[in-house]
Amino acid sequence: MKKIVAMGLAVCMGVMSLSGCAGGSKNAAAGGEQTVAEQAGAGQAGSDQSGAGQTGADQSGAGQDGADQTGAGQDGTGQTVAGQTGADQAGADQAGAQKAASGLDKLVFTYVTSPLNVPTIIERNQNIFADDFGKMGISVEYAEINSGADQTQALASGDVQVLYAVGATSVILSAANGADIKVLNMYSRSPKAFSMYAKDDSLTSPESLKGKTIAGPAGTNLHELLAAYLATGGMTIQDVNYVNMSIPDAKAGLDGGSVDVALIAGATAYQAQQQGYHMVADGEGLIKAIIAVAVREDFYNENRDVIDRLMADQEKIAAFMRDNQEETLKIVAQELDLDEQAVKDMYACYDFSLDVSDEDRAGFQKTADFMLESGMIEEPFDVNTLFFQ
Repeated sequence: MKKIVAMGLAVCMGVMSLSGCAGGSKNAAAGGEQTVAEQAGAGQAGSDQSGAGQTGADQSGAGQDGADQTGAGQDGTGQTVAGQTGADQAGADQAGAQKAASGLDKLVFTYVTSPLNVPTIIERNQNIFADDFGKMGISVEYAEINSGADQTQALASGDVQVLYAVGATSVILSAANGADIKVLNMYSRSPKAFSMYAKDDSLTSPESLKGKTIAGPAGTNLHELLAAYLATGGMTIQDVNYVNMSIPDAKAGLDGGSVDVALIAGATAYQAQQQGYHMVADGEGLIKAIIAVAVREDFYNENRDVIDRLMADQEKIAAFMRDNQEETLKIVAQELDLDEQAVKDMYACYDFSLDVSDEDRAGFQKTADFMLESGMIEEPFDVNTLFFQ
């Protein structure tokens, strides 16, 4: 189940100027995916979600002074609501703050910190969304859903309003199946952050993987990486024993010997590297590894003031990351239980800029075309339909 923790959500982006991503296989595996974003097989109900579970009512209220105002603010018609008192105001900074025009009183965002979702970690640490949406009378909750398929299903059902850090693969698959899903802006790009690790250092080519047990989250950037790597040797996923697992479970399988190759990313890949495991390949030159922020089009149209606040707060998070680089490293290292140098090394492999570029659109289309060729979707898909015009 999804674990919902009330407070802030994870909306991020922003480029942090740190040391460049080191070349070679050692550092290439340092980053990672999960799109966030996205774990679990296409169409699967999320059996691979590790540690999921929902608690929804434990909102701390930290920074949400405006959210608990009794009748404070304005209703959807713009009329002042009776029952407002000065004690309900969170200070001078809330003067003039208005409730959401649609009357929305709760927002649920997907929340995934792995593999290195820095903006997500910073947002929660700084209570940025809890503070700002609270001023609109909106409580904020996190839904910890590591499966891309489960994320898009939660969006379609209305259980979640914002997919914060969802992989291009999951977005395309959902849209290709007729779901209402649109890309609001970008979260990250990090091809070197996605990797395949093995204990057996003789696994150095696609052909050497034939018949091997390979585990990782289906319908994700890591899934695409495996298929793309096998394709360079004229092979498909049918040529290996592919098992759909979450990143932590795949790594545990590799450690225990039940898995020959683990599709892993982020801190998990960093640990594999430190253990001296062999990196079979990373995503450089094979996938674009695009992670995005996505919403339903009907939600976007009905809540433009909420969307505007969300995008403004994404810029606020980016500014914090840019202006407080050392503090950012410390916060992320503590959250992921890594040393700061490890975070710095991995961070250098990521581009967290927000804007959707022509290159991003081309990357989405490359992924869609690859999904068609590999049988992940049945019909050609024009990714331009994913973006707000």
